[in-house]
Amino acid sequence: MAKKKKPEAKDPNNNVVARNRRAYHDFTILDTYEAGIVLTGTEVKSLREGQASLVDGFAAFDNRHELWLEQVHIPEYLNGTWTNHAVRRKRKLLLHGKELIKISRQIQDPGLTIVPLSLYFKDGRAKVEIGIAKGKREFDKRQTLREKQDNREAQRAMRIRNRHAAD
Repeated sequence: MAKKKKPEAKDPNNNVVARNRRAYHDFTILDTYEAGIVLTGTEVKSLREGQASLVDGFAAFDNRHELWLEQVHIPEYLNGTWTNHAVRRKRKLLLHGKELIKISRQIQDPGLTIVPLSLYFKDGRAKVEIGIAKGKREFDKRQTLREKQDNREAQRAMRIRNRHAAD
């Protein structure tokens, strides 16, 4: 007799705070990287409450070849005092040197940018998943939506066919 597995309890150290679903609509994601992010104490507390928005965010290199996350909205911590952080400040991303070189070479091509895809905690540390992205044109967006709709209709038809076959 097979033993039943206990359902695993949700790990509070590995939870997604924010996803950038708009990025998948507006861009074609070519490559993804996981980066650490330098935060202040009140930013971490605000993220643990599940508050953040990646919609307008992007990443860019500065003149010292460091990668910075910009325009990501992390609201002020409600119980914070004068030590609260600026809502849309630049935040440094932590990556290995080889990854930074690889990313900088990839975005040399025109039309490519770096967008944040998700913000989450992994083993108690804040991480951000960034993607090398190429902007979609309007007809590409319509084509993607049409493909999703066609797949959904095909799945629905298969589900109905299997129900009737079982009866």
